[in-house]
Amino acid sequence: MPRRDGTGPSGMGGGRMGGPFSAGLGGYCKCPNCGATKKHDRAQPCSAVKCPKCGTIMVRG
Repeated sequence: MPRRDGTGPSGMGGGRMGGPFSAGLGGYCKCPNCGATKKHDRAQPCSAVKCPKCGTIMVRG
């Protein structure tokens, strides 16, 4: 960590602070099986939500 800011060797972010791969607070969870969407809840990751239509585990979409 060259700058000791938790961003790693290239300073691109990532780690604790989110960085460029962070999904953010808003958005939707999407079912990879049937395509149904559900608004993303802040306290619950999409991988812990089951699709209301088919029961498949949802992904961030």
